[in-house]
Amino acid sequence: MSSKIFDSIGLGNLDIAYLFIGLLVMIIILFILVIVQISKNNKLKKIYNKFMQGKNAESLENEITGLFKDVSYLKETSQTNSKEIRNLYKKHELAYQKIGIVKYDAFKQMGGQLSFSLALLNERNDGFIINSVHSSDGCYSYTKEITSGECAISLGEEEKEALEIAIYGKSVSKKKEK
Repeated sequence: MSSKIFDSIGLGNLDIAYLFIGLLVMIIILFILVIVQISKNNKLKKIYNKFMQGKNAESLENEITGLFKDVSYLKETSQTNSKEIRNLYKKHELAYQKIGIVKYDAFKQMGGQLSFSLALLNERNDGFIINSVHSSDGCYSYTKEITSGECAISLGEEEKEALEIAIYGKSVSKKKEK
């Protein structure tokens, strides 16, 4: 069977059965592609419906706006908290936080270790030492200023030990054996 149209484009000897078979294969391929696209579209609709469940565009917009407000509030609060924490650290540096105490007998005839040396230091190792000496005549207290872990006045053995305990958390020097 010949066709004028096929003759004009140079396909006059083409068997029309081949053309129908080619078109049938093309239709089957397109049909499969349509089925795949419909299934992808259905999955996307399920995800969308789950996301939009109970919501409309206006309520979703309000929720997103609310989330942005919450994030802004959290940023402001975080900045405020950071400033307050820095202020607390500055104040904390000056507070007496290191303590060392050594109890001792100032005089050999007295018992009970009623005398003591107390070192109070801040984070910079600035502070003071209180030395209280108890004797049969009374109790006498002395203070010595500490700057950067050092004292301008010479320290007694117990005062040095109290200072070491305050700075290092324990006595570094060896105690005399009795």
